[in-house]
Amino acid sequence: MIHTSPATIRADAADPKRLAALEALDVLDTAPEEGFDDAVQIARLICRALVSLVAANRQWFKARAGFPLCETALDASVCVYALSEPDLLVIPDLAADPRTRGNPLVTGEPHIRFYAGAPLRDSDGQVLGSLCVIDHHPRPGGLAPHEADALRRLARQVMVLLRERRQVTQMQGALERRNALIELGDRLRDACTVPEMTAVATEVVGRTLAAKRAAYGEMDGSGDVLTVPDDWAVPGMASLSGRHRIADYGEVGPVLRRGDTLVVDDVTEDARTSGEAERFAALGIRSLLNVPVRERGRTVGVFLVHDTARRRWTAEEASFARNVADRVQAGIARLRAEERQALLNRELSHRLKNTLAMVQAIAAQTMRNAPDLDAARDALADRLVAMGKAHDILLAGTREGAGLEEVIRGSLAIHDDAVAGRFRLSGPHVRVGSRAALSLALMVHELATNAAKYGALSTPQGCVLIEWSIGRDGHEPVIRLRWREVGGPQVTPPTRRGFGSRLIERGLAGTIGGEVNLAYPAEGVTCDLTASLAEIKADS
Repeated sequence: MIHTSPATIRADAADPKRLAALEALDVLDTAPEEGFDDAVQIARLICRALVSLVAANRQWFKARAGFPLCETALDASVCVYALSEPDLLVIPDLAADPRTRGNPLVTGEPHIRFYAGAPLRDSDGQVLGSLCVIDHHPRPGGLAPHEADALRRLARQVMVLLRERRQVTQMQGALERRNALIELGDRLRDACTVPEMTAVATEVVGRTLAAKRAAYGEMDGSGDVLTVPDDWAVPGMASLSGRHRIADYGEVGPVLRRGDTLVVDDVTEDARTSGEAERFAALGIRSLLNVPVRERGRTVGVFLVHDTARRRWTAEEASFARNVADRVQAGIARLRAEERQALLNRELSHRLKNTLAMVQAIAAQTMRNAPDLDAARDALADRLVAMGKAHDILLAGTREGAGLEEVIRGSLAIHDDAVAGRFRLSGPHVRVGSRAALSLALMVHELATNAAKYGALSTPQGCVLIEWSIGRDGHEPVIRLRWREVGGPQVTPPTRRGFGSRLIERGLAGTIGGEVNLAYPAEGVTCDLTASLAEIKADS
């Protein structure tokens, strides 16, 4: 305990490696413990004793006997000189030594005059403090050999206690985190919404890590804004709820967008946050641990853990927060998968009902108009195959529908063996919803069947041109599709309209509106469809 210049003190006391070793023990400002008290009581047989740990700007006493203070500033420290001593530091008369004669604890209360300290050295050689003895009277002879040996031995035992204490603390922390993850798993299984899940997770993280605040924020698509719907905080801590522009908080954005865990022990010292220290202070943040939540290669949310004091976040704490984030991510994915499955089930049910109604109508009309049972069977089978092809295409595209060209090619597939290469399709990509796909497939199938029996496909040189384009009818976008047969026999208009013709003319128009015109010029049959583009794309 000595009065000296700050530069002289910090040459030893502020060494980063030494401070990291001291901080790793997690012992500063902890409650008294029997093992350390026993050590100083034994040392007190020599004289008053202290277990002194030297931090960057103070010395703190883990145990003391016969000394009133629990800590002092470094300008009242003699133990700071023990940091650079290879063995015991013994000062017989503090008032006579040039290093300590101006020390306030020597010139004032409690008027100490003698000091002997054994360094507390860890396995890496870092001196964390000392086990020291003091007296109010000078001791010109210092310590007797057996007293010096006892002090060294006791110092080694204090280091054993510090290491064991750290191991016990680590084991207790690991047990607490494991139990917290078990609790989290049980509670996440019962959560039915994303807000419920994040509320559970923030509470578990904040409580387990003894943080002052924990929150979950959702990142927007640009990765520039984080929205915190709610948070967990200790009483008196302000809420973080609201929208936050990430760029307002220093250089943290790139780290989070990459998906890396952001660990800041002190926002005033870290280069990524020091420029916005006042903004962090306004929110009560001195140290932070941020864990991104990823989905399909993109950061969609961030777990935020804050403390109001400088704090060294351990690798185990960061790993725990990462584990929680991963579990919440899996839980959110489960909820969204269940939502998608429910939506798909409703969509499939809706499609099935529509399909069954259409099958019933087609079967009834086919049987009513067929000349005999064999013809009815063949016609019905072909129509059902065309519907099946359309369904295959729709299901391959899930609920997003299918492309117009795919629907047309699917409905023509049953004719490929006989007339391969004689359908020529051209037009832009157009998405076809589930309502229009089945009717369009049946319409094209009927046109192809008639062309194969009576039209262009009944002769070797005939072919069919199927062309479509997108235009406008007033302000509304429309699709125009034309079926045109060329190279076939001269067309004779039918004397009566069968079910196939009615299906062509009314089927699609009855489903989505629009207009279908079937014509029979001598050079080849044409069919023109005009319909609302929005109706063509509609799924239900």
